[in-house]
Amino acid sequence: MTSPTPAKSLGELRNTDYRPVDIRNELRNNLIRDLRQGIQTFPDVIGYDETVLPQLQHAILSGHDILLLGERGQAKTRLLRSLTNLLDDYIPYIDGCDIFDDPYNPICSRCQSLISEDGDHTRIEWLNKRDRYTEKLATPDVSMADLIGDIDPIKVAEGRYLSDEFTIHYGLIPRSNRGIFCINELPDLPERIQVGMFNLMEERDIQVKGYKLQLPVDILVVATANPEDYTNRGRIITPLKDRYGAQIRTHYPEHINDEIAIMEQESSRFPDSEAVVSIPQYMKEIIASFTAAARNSNDINQRSGVSARISIANYETVIASAMRRSVLQGDAHTAPRISDLDNLVISTSGKIELDTLDDGSENKIIQSLIERSVRSIFTTYFKPEEFDQLLESFEEGLTLESSPDKSSQELVNEVPDLECINYAFSKLETGTQSELRASALEFILEGLYLMQKVNRIASAGSRQYSN
Repeated sequence: MTSPTPAKSLGELRNTDYRPVDIRNELRNNLIRDLRQGIQTFPDVIGYDETVLPQLQHAILSGHDILLLGERGQAKTRLLRSLTNLLDDYIPYIDGCDIFDDPYNPICSRCQSLISEDGDHTRIEWLNKRDRYTEKLATPDVSMADLIGDIDPIKVAEGRYLSDEFTIHYGLIPRSNRGIFCINELPDLPERIQVGMFNLMEERDIQVKGYKLQLPVDILVVATANPEDYTNRGRIITPLKDRYGAQIRTHYPEHINDEIAIMEQESSRFPDSEAVVSIPQYMKEIIASFTAAARNSNDINQRSGVSARISIANYETVIASAMRRSVLQGDAHTAPRISDLDNLVISTSGKIELDTLDDGSENKIIQSLIERSVRSIFTTYFKPEEFDQLLESFEEGLTLESSPDKSSQELVNEVPDLECINYAFSKLETGTQSELRASALEFILEGLYLMQKVNRIASAGSRQYSN
């Protein structure tokens, strides 16, 4: 249902149009509604429209428990958290119930007794869909008591018998009744605990130790996992994996535009930066291309993955570098330059694992990836022969230097007024803004250097280009 009714008791609820439905049918019905109406169920997930999302929809329509398998930084957790978009906005439950019992079909002894005593006067409350998703990070110290439940010593101290169901302290799984329960990094869950989930996954009930009790909980069980050959900390035991109806493999963005969209969506935003820093499209493409190159590099351990977080962190770092330069120079506006890419070392080095152990190799590999990315994007915009006029000027003795201490206008003023430069400014959409033109000039000069058309001397953030 779309909104809570005024109903505050079981009797009032019976006079509404509310009809109970199990979690799988609820998700399924709402997905069918969204598909028919063209509603995006996962609006913040980018790059999966033709691959992962159809598979996820198939799993929901089949009523399957879901395991998402993939490397780090592939939006696995975000996907599963987005499943709440398919839940009804509110559902009723019996007031005071730890497991949010359905007023029409209670499963715990407390609620059954309450209804038998109070009947239609039984109080109900309404549960928001955001509170129907429970997530647990799998760690080696997770116990059955954490997930299922155990004896509550306080309740025993109050005078109840150990055989009394009311002495149970419910764990996370029964408290997820009528909702979604997620285990992050499932292989890290101890194998003996995985065995304890067999009943939940197949018979759809839980057993609390020491009690002749079986609770038929209504739960969709979902999980995430990195490839087992990478984690090396554990595995998903075969009988448990067999109980997941759908195993869906996630992936990194397949197109550079998707990587850029993720960068822009997930990066931290600061009002002062957005007002001061203009980010050219080719700089975004270089950062995205850098990540793609890292995912194909033989120097980087690909089993550990190259997370999309690298793109996000690098994007933020480049903006920060440009912002710092504008503050030091007192410029009202600025734009990232090629020289700002040198700072990608600090935002990348902690997020990759190298296959080589040589000292200093990390910086060399990152710098090599930067150059490969700049060259790749430069060739998508220009051909070297388009800058023959500029190359002739270099042959005649022209020398250009860019440095953090040089303002955008100073750099622009040092460049001859050439037709090829004006053409490049137009193609890169710099307008008349000096900061965008300075950024474009560094891009052109670095591209010509990487195409072996000019020489370059680099030192302490400065770059000098000559014949």
